[in-house]
Amino acid sequence: MRAPHRRAAALASAAVLLAGLAVAAEVRAAPGPAEDAPPAVAQEPEDFGASCRTVVEGSRVTAYCHNPYPDTDRVRLHVECDRWWDVDTDSAPVDVDATAYVQLSGRCWKEVRTAWLTHQRVEPAPRTPGP
Repeated sequence: MRAPHRRAAALASAAVLLAGLAVAAEVRAAPGPAEDAPPAVAQEPEDFGASCRTVVEGSRVTAYCHNPYPDTDRVRLHVECDRWWDVDTDSAPVDVDATAYVQLSGRCWKEVRTAWLTHQRVEPAPRTPGP
């Protein structure tokens, strides 16, 4: 009585093995995402943006920014407070000209959760031709 059970188990195992091999063959034959996508073009790093660092001391945040590039960078400091009732703050935008240095500050009543800076390129004003 055990022989038919063993034969059925062997046949079921063989069927599962063959099905697994068929699926593996299909997966291997399918095109991968690298084959569908066009080749990536390496881009030159952009020479823009002030270099900034933030310091958190208790409930106060200070950001120090220096712009080593010729284009003006408009920076803003954003402070998110830890307590739900504490008001998050965003500083006024400050333009950092070429070789300029600025300091921005913000605070919470209690603990600071996160602080970050945003950068925006300032387009130069159009020049008017002189007489």
